[in-house]
This record gives sequence, C-alpha cells and structure tokens, in this order.
Amino acid sequence: GTYCPRRPQDTVLHHLVREHYATFLAHTVATYAAPLPRYVTDAFERYLACGDFSRGFVRCHCDVCQHDVLVAFSCKQRGLCPSCSARRMCDEAANITDRILPNVPLRQWVLSLPFELRGLAATKPDVLTALGRIFAEEIARATKRLVGVADAQTGAVSFPQRFGGSLNLHVHFHHLAVDAVFEKHGEGVR
Repeated sequence: GTYCPRRPQDTVLHHLVREHYATFLAHTVATYAAPLPRYVTDAFERYLACGDFSRGFVRCHCDVCQHDVLVAFSCKQRGLCPSCSARRMCDEAANITDRILPNVPLRQWVLSLPFELRGLAATKPDVLTALGRIFAEEIARATKRLVGVADAQTGAVSFPQRFGGSLNLHVHFHHLAVDAVFEKHGEGVR
C-alpha cells in the first residue's frame, strides 16, 4: 500500500486554531485573573506542530524496494487533535478488548466530579489518582457485596478524562467494570 500522511494543517479546525490562537491567548490574559493552565497551552501548541516536518520527522526505508518515506512527528494529543485522538482511542480500545478484558459482561460507570473538585483534580495528579482509586474500589466493593461470594475478585479499567465536548475543564472518569466476580477453585479461576 501507499503511505498517505495525515495533513492536520489542511483541516478547518487547524486553520481556525492557527488563525485565532494568539487572539485567544491575549483575551484570556486580559480577561481572567489567572493564566491558562499549562496543559491547555501545551495542547494547543503541540496540535499546531502536529505533522509539521520542520518540527521533526523519521525516515523509513524499505530494504526490498529501496523506497524511503518521511513521516512527520505527531502531537500525540488526546484532547484537541482529531487525528491523534482517534488513532489513540482505536489502538487503546483494540488492546483492551483483545488483551485485557475477559469475555464476560461489562458495565460502564461514569463519575462526574463536582465543580469544586474539578480544578483540584486537574492540577494535582495525586488527587486525580486518589479519586479514581476510591471510585474503582467502591464499585468493586458493591459488586462483591451484591454477589455474596467470600474472597471474590473482580476486574476493571478506568480512564480519567479532563475535557468536555467543548474543550471545557470537565474532569471525569469512565470506568469499565466486570459485571460479575471471579472465584478461585483449586488451581483455576471460575
């Protein structure tokens, strides 16, 4: 197959961000008491550099056909870049489905944090980790209690999200939990 490079700089979103980013930054400095968090400005700046050969690339060479292809570095952002976000989301979903989650019923839980905790969780990684751990432990505890099996185990994966649909600060968790428990019997698990 032929390599078809991503061209984020040709999209409408990239054009809008490129054209209005400086004005947006000036507006936030003039309007708000505190500057934008660093992760917000980093997301915009990395998105603007996504796919730009002047920011770095890798040369791929095929020994069979002697053909070279240059591949520009991507921003690897989840929140802003539609190309990188979609690729990471699909790769992660395939990995979790194929290699991590058992073939059993699953339930999705979502924890939306109150406004008072969103800023704290967004700026303090240890707070975000603690909130996610408490949420996962409580779901596991409730599942085990409902089943009533002694020494039962359960499983889950959890993903913290920082943004809402309009790139607003909206820290929340998506948690996929096994909708059952595992019980140890002899050498195996059932």
